[in-house]
Formats: sequence, structure tokens, C-alpha cells
Amino acid sequence: MPISKKITDYLNKNKYKYEIIEHRTTYTAWDTAQTEKVKPQEVAKALVMKADNDYLVALVPSNKNLDKKGLLKVINVWKKKSGGKACKKIDFAKEAWMKKNLPGKVGATPPFAGLINLGVYIDNALKKNKKIYLGSGEYTESVRVSVSQYLKIEKPVMGNFSVKKN
Repeated sequence: MPISKKITDYLNKNKYKYEIIEHRTTYTAWDTAQTEKVKPQEVAKALVMKADNDYLVALVPSNKNLDKKGLLKVINVWKKKSGGKACKKIDFAKEAWMKKNLPGKVGATPPFAGLINLGVYIDNALKKNKKIYLGSGEYTESVRVSVSQYLKIEKPVMGNFSVKKN
């Protein structure tokens, strides 16, 4: 199924130079990397999180796992700088909330802050790439954009919050 017009309109409106990459159905960023035969560190895993009562998206490379404590630390440093209140707990958002509040399919969240109206946090490991594959809202397409353009347009909070997979 092609990606939604809402997403392509957002990309075009923000003057993204992007490619829509069609691939076989994949449900994880790791599988997308394997299917596309690209380095797993070039495929971003978008994880929808709930920090206290705030929802956000954390992007980590598909070959790493999220370090929840590390992410909480990054969130709290950012909140302190912007005069916000520190968060005490963090966990994955519930599937029911994602279905109701986010465009696209669960597990294929398009991590574009202006589209989903959530804060986006990006792990520093992803900044080492020239291009990254992002979720498109569909299991059969990904969006490939340049990292520098993504950082410039989305202005995500950056930090270290990924760990090697065991």
C-alpha cells in the first residue's frame, strides 16, 4: 500500500529531498535493513515512548537497543534547559494509544515531529550516516532522507541512549 498523502504532503511542504523505498513487508527496522541489504545502522527504529504523561519518539539505529535510563537522562537535561519539570519514569507507549493518535501502522511510525506533533529524540549514532531510512507509516515502504536535512527540518533533541544488542 503506498504511503499516505498526508506524509508525502508533509515531506513536499518541508522541501525534503527524499526517496520512497519499496520493499517486501517488514515489521522491524532490522528486517528492513536485511531486506534492503543496507547497513543496519542506517535504518532508524522509531520507538514511541511515554515519559510521565508526555509522549515522544526516540530514534535509534536498528542494530542497537534503546537504553531507557539513558533516554530519560537526555529528556531531563533537555527539560531542565527549557525550564520544564523532570520526568520520573519512562516506558513504551501502549499500542491502543498509538493506533488512535499517530498516522500509519503501529511499528512503522513516521518520525517527523511536525507531522506527528511529538518531540523527537535522535541517538547520536544515527548522525554518523549520510542518509537514513525512516518509517513511512507502512510495512512495505521506507523513506530515505539525508541526515543533515532531517536534523535541520525536524530539530530533534540529540543524545546517547542506545546500547549494543546482546
